[in-house]
Amino acid sequence: MSSIKVLVALCLVAFVAACAKKAEEVVYVDEPTVTVEPTYTGKYK
Repeated sequence: MSSIKVLVALCLVAFVAACAKKAEEVVYVDEPTVTVEPTYTGKYK
């Protein structure tokens, strides 16, 4: 009788774990910063 209770308890725990809401995976995206290169016009030569 005791082994049946343990088996039922393990099945209940497995069922609750399977039905639990899954945590959403957080994705971080690093966007590279775009800088404008200076253009040299020869004004200050």
